[in-house]
Parts: sequence; structure tokens; C-alpha cells
Amino acid sequence: MPVKDLSSVHHLIGDLFKWPQSNAEWEQYKLSQTQIDFFNENGFLSGIKMLNEKQIEVIRKELAEIADPEHPGHALFYEFHSNESTDPNTILFHALGAWRITQGLHDVLWNPRFVMAASQLLGNVPVRFWHDQIFWKPPKQGGVVAWHQDYSYWTRTKPVAHLTCWCGLDDATKENGCLQYIPGSHRWGLLPKPVIAGELQGIKDFLDEEQKRQFEHPQFAEVKAGEAIFHHSLTLHGSGANTSSRPRRAFVINVFAEGVISDSNEPMLDGVPVVSKGEKMEGQFFPLLFNGLIA
Repeated sequence: MPVKDLSSVHHLIGDLFKWPQSNAEWEQYKLSQTQIDFFNENGFLSGIKMLNEKQIEVIRKELAEIADPEHPGHALFYEFHSNESTDPNTILFHALGAWRITQGLHDVLWNPRFVMAASQLLGNVPVRFWHDQIFWKPPKQGGVVAWHQDYSYWTRTKPVAHLTCWCGLDDATKENGCLQYIPGSHRWGLLPKPVIAGELQGIKDFLDEEQKRQFEHPQFAEVKAGEAIFHHSLTLHGSGANTSSRPRRAFVINVFAEGVISDSNEPMLDGVPVVSKGEKMEGQFFPLLFNGLIA
């Protein structure tokens, strides 16, 4: 039986999350000024509560289902890599487009905790969806994600007004390949684009001597399952191999400020109609998640 393409639904479908109906209800999801200042100084912010136990279990179950290439909704993925690792001894599951396939992975985009934080970190502006990702590092053989800046893969849109939210479905530790950051690297400007699942430290070839010194002291962002990390689209980050006996699963939501435009006449995502150069990013596949105003 064909699966409905949920990209046409731009609101919550299920009951995993509840959309606030008043100023008071929105207030509980706001980040503190201290958190916002930390993000602006360092280019990332970790340990933000995003999911409760029930929500984690629902998303884990959906992930297990759609990881099967025989899943009836498989054709809706923009990209699907059962193993994107360039090392034949490791595995890195990576896919884009899960929001189109299952209810929970669709509704996480409209999680009030997420949209409020995203709006604040982008400067209290309306938030529009870019695309999602799934990363799954299996026990003992989970592959690396090379150091990179997210915007280096997104230069077909401008200006730089993008934000990434990485949310763990398992506890993320040094042993199972948690994210690592170079604090302040969002002020380095745009660096060359590496192979995402290639050599972990390949980006070093493009750094100057001062940047290399800072690169030697990464900050590990260990988080609990259900906690998120937000980072600026120019913040240098990567993650190591999973050498533990536990999986490291996560979903990622990439967004940008309302008003970002296309800077290319090429398709933004596989199967998505072209947004002509100079045109505003909007429509079925790039929905407005939050208008920036508290109801």
C-alpha cells in the first residue's frame, strides 16, 4: 500500500506534541539569555531537553521501520545510504527525508521546544524548514562523520542564516561517537567542503596555523537521549567512531530564517522542484515552522 507523502501537511498530525495556545504556554519553552549568549559566543549549545521517554521510543520504533530499504515509503527519501562510510570496516547509516514518511519524524519539526529555541537562536525570527537527516552508528563498527561546516553543503541558498538541531535517541558519549565542536569556529568564515563520511580530520588541510592550534582542543558534546544540540551553520564539528556496545542514533533538523533565497538553478534536494535563483525558499518542501510571534 502506498505511503502518504507527509510533506503536504504543515502542522502537527499526532499527539506526541501539543502546540501552545497562549503566551504562558510558549514561555516554558524559551531559552534563557545565558544560553543564547553561550551560543552566540561559541557557535553551539548542548543539553537542551527536546523529547520525553515516550517520544524517544516512538521515534526509535519509526527509525527501525524506515531503515529497511523495503519500507513502502522508501521512495520518499531524498537520500538513503545504508552505509555512507568510506571505510569498509565501519557503518554509517545516513538518510534525508524521513519527515515525509512517518508521523513522529514529521511532527518533531513542529515540536514547540524546537521551534521556540530555533527562532531565538536565529535572532527571534520566523523559522522555515530546510531538510532533515538521520544518523545511525551501530555498536562496535559505527563510522565517523568528518569535521565540516554544514553551510559548506548549503551554499545554493543565501544569506547565511541557517541553524542545525541534532537530537540524540541514545545517550551520546565519547565512546559511541558524540559530536565534537571547535568553540568560536563559526567566526572563521566558509571553509572548503570535505567528504562527509570521509577522513575524520581531513579539514585540517584547509586551516591556518592559529586555527590548527584551536582544532587540537575540541569540546565533546555528550548528551542524554532526548537532549538536543543546536549549532550555527558555520561551526566546525564532527564525530568519531562508535567503539561502544551501544548504538548511537540521532535525527537532525536543519532550518533557516524566513527570507532566505535560492542561489542556484539546480535542484535543492533529489525529487524536489527547482527553486529558481533569486526566488524565496518556500512551498511544500520548505514549510514555515514558526512565524516568530507568540500566539
